[in-house]
Amino acid sequence: METQPKTLQEAIVYFADPDNCLNYVKAWRWPDGIVICPTCKGTKVSFLANQRKWQCGSHHPKRQFSPKVGTIMEDSALGLDKWLVAMWLVANCKNGISSCEIERALGITQKSAWHLMHRIRLSMQDDVFGSRLSGEVEADESFIGGKARNMHVSERKRRIAGTGTKDKTAVMGILERGGKVRATVVPNRRKGTLQAEVRKHVEAGAALYTDALLSYEGLAGDYAHQVVDHAVQYVDGRVHTNGLENFWSLLKRGISGTYVSVEPFHLFRYLDEQAFRFNNRKATDADRFNMALRGIIGKRITYKDLTGKEA
Repeated sequence: METQPKTLQEAIVYFADPDNCLNYVKAWRWPDGIVICPTCKGTKVSFLANQRKWQCGSHHPKRQFSPKVGTIMEDSALGLDKWLVAMWLVANCKNGISSCEIERALGITQKSAWHLMHRIRLSMQDDVFGSRLSGEVEADESFIGGKARNMHVSERKRRIAGTGTKDKTAVMGILERGGKVRATVVPNRRKGTLQAEVRKHVEAGAALYTDALLSYEGLAGDYAHQVVDHAVQYVDGRVHTNGLENFWSLLKRGISGTYVSVEPFHLFRYLDEQAFRFNNRKATDADRFNMALRGIIGKRITYKDLTGKEA
């Protein structure tokens, strides 16, 4: 694309023009320039300039469509100018951005901002089908939940007594050094759960580095598995999980400092968001924005899907 914004300031100015918004999304949806009807897949369409929509030449329901149809933005009352600026912010704010900040920045309700952000996170999901991590790979797990110092004294005593992870959510990360990280919510840290995730995402024969958790025992048959005991040391030559520790640090900084409280059943969406930024950390802001925009097609999540309630 010949003209595109490279900074947030340029993005705000550029997407303030409705024609720029329309042409930008059109270029990503139909890169060959041929607009396709999302209902019948026909190419005989005409542009309705006064409505900024297209109309299919075939007579069928929903023959008129906007560039939002068939994307995460479908049925949204918000304009493309707000959508695209919000996507820029979510893709590029290192520690995330809260729905309250989006509310103030775009002049929309917090409820709309919250729904919008979850739909943007959906576009950030990495398509991992058919690809496995290889080379040197780190695997580690962590817990996401409230800090003891923020709890009532009765709760704090119970947590410090040795059940500190009871009410927290377990997450697992797998990182290919020099490549991508994959993070997912897991029900527990048992052997069957963690080893199934490793075998699902890591190519057999890879060099696998973990901590001394007993759940990882038994992987040496499929991987060059080496362990670092954190009770003794954190680094033993090439054997460490410091890459994932860095990722967990960024994730928890965003959750604690920006989002403050995350419901466990939405946690995987925040993992997708942080993994997207981490995996594309060397890209420019404009490139990260375009990567997120590329993922909007063919995905949709409604307010009812997120909450179980009607919008």
